[in-house]
Amino acid sequence: MWRPVEAQKTLLCSRIRRKAMARTWSPAASLSPSTNCRGSRNEEAELLAVECDLPLIDLGRLNSKLEAKQCKQEIITAAAEWGFFQIVNHGVSNSLLGRLRRQQVNMFRQPFKKKVLDFSDDSYRWGTPTATSLKQLSWSEAYHIPLSSANKLARTSRCVIEEFSVAMAQLANQLVDTLAEGLGRDGTYIRENCRRNTCYLRLNHYPPCPLPGEVFGLVPHTDSDFLTVLCQDTVCGLQLKKAGRWVTVKPNPNALIVNVGDLFQAWSNGLYKSVEHRVMSNPHLERFSVAYFLCPSKETFIQSSAQPAIYRKFSFGEYRQQVQQDVRLTGHKIGLTRSINIKWTTIEGIIVNSRETTPVCSEPPVRQLLALSRGTDSPAAAP
Repeated sequence: MWRPVEAQKTLLCSRIRRKAMARTWSPAASLSPSTNCRGSRNEEAELLAVECDLPLIDLGRLNSKLEAKQCKQEIITAAAEWGFFQIVNHGVSNSLLGRLRRQQVNMFRQPFKKKVLDFSDDSYRWGTPTATSLKQLSWSEAYHIPLSSANKLARTSRCVIEEFSVAMAQLANQLVDTLAEGLGRDGTYIRENCRRNTCYLRLNHYPPCPLPGEVFGLVPHTDSDFLTVLCQDTVCGLQLKKAGRWVTVKPNPNALIVNVGDLFQAWSNGLYKSVEHRVMSNPHLERFSVAYFLCPSKETFIQSSAQPAIYRKFSFGEYRQQVQQDVRLTGHKIGLTRSINIKWTTIEGIIVNSRETTPVCSEPPVRQLLALSRGTDSPAAAP
């Protein structure tokens, strides 16, 4: 059984009791902005976050000879400029999505002990396993399911999850081919190394939170995979960073959300963006989502074909191990910053080639980065 669950609940409940007592004995304290500095910052950040519509792409156009090229370009541009985009006509039926959501709700409605014992490999998670303080705690519970272990699920859950994972794999591979084509590369390497037994599903549940200003639903992070495909409900909560500011993603019940992971950013030599994102907690409404993570085997090496390469060659296993170690020691993920080649450095968020003294901004023009990702010096080489 995963012991940190009880410790995190005790930590949070203790904080709630202390806050309630403070309000009882000192009502004026709740009016002072200094009484809860992190809460004030969190609430302010949520209020200041601008609501946005992510780029919306109709994948049905890929089947049209007249529109396929433009559709592919929109996918490439969205991955480079946003790191996130929405897709419709994606081939995953509403019937399947509905059955999955009903099964997901039933799984989370089970007693806590049964959820913990559903898997023998600690697939059920509550909060953040490595959290040592409230600022690192996510107010959520999840089933983190390696698809290689899906046969351990109950039969009713297993059938719909297996059907969903097959649909997600087909969709992810279609997107991989398009994004690889945008780099002048072939997506075969990614498809051959991201097999069913290396990918994951994460079923998320965000219950109403009594301290929404102090605890995130999911702490800010980037994804350590190639691509993530997300199916969310209609409750707001997802935010991503765009041009240094947090923006709130407006839920679209008819769309799936796709975001670029760290591995694709490295493989594309920085063209495609693995963007920091988070989920805000909600005091009144619960929220559900399902994420499919396109991951390779631990032995798979990630390397850009472009020269000069921003990131050194590394294996996925090595990268995951370093991420876990950093989170354990520092409380947060350092990620790709550790993999920047020695001839590159970062100065105030700008990646700089120290040999050629040519700056490449963290969010440079798409044409410039596309040229770099193909190993050319001229931005004009981009389409």
